[in-house]
Amino acid sequence: MHSRFRRWLASWTLIALVAGPTFADGRDIVDAARRQVGVTLVYDGAYRRIAYPGGDVPVDRGVCTDVVIRALRAARQLDLQRAIHEDMLAHRDAYPRRGGGRADANIDHRRVPNQMAWFARQGWSQPAAADAAAYLPGDIVAWDLGGGLKHVGIVSAARSASGVPLVIHNIGAGAREDDILFRFKVIGHFRLP
Repeated sequence: MHSRFRRWLASWTLIALVAGPTFADGRDIVDAARRQVGVTLVYDGAYRRIAYPGGDVPVDRGVCTDVVIRALRAARQLDLQRAIHEDMLAHRDAYPRRGGGRADANIDHRRVPNQMAWFARQGWSQPAAADAAAYLPGDIVAWDLGGGLKHVGIVSAARSASGVPLVIHNIGAGAREDDILFRFKVIGHFRLP
């Protein structure tokens, strides 16, 4: 029995090594987002020419979408700049039209509606529930702030005193971890595989 157990364990170890790491709990995304707190200090949505692929605005500044872009790039090696730009070139009608309707790798990935469209096209949509238990660490949430303003952030592993997950985002004062999940109308909820 002992040798059979060792063979079984060795086969599962080999499968785990071949399959690679699993990210099912989203904490890698949370950790990458949290590393921006205290670093990204300025809310700055100015248009800038940036490198492509892998471009970024200066790390001390950015907007809500930059929190998501940087977290996914650091945690999952997912370059939203490249992914969204290439998908927009191939499927322009799947995205909102802004900036004259042309794809622009400098800014398109930094727009909430474009991120939402790309996440939905990946099949990552989840119900926009009013129950805190529906939101897991690493989930991405988008809100309608009113007046045509959209916002996006990453659900944290930390919770408020009332049990609601905190969110890592940048709504105007740099990257922060706040109790805002249900402060605004949730219009998008996404979970990476």
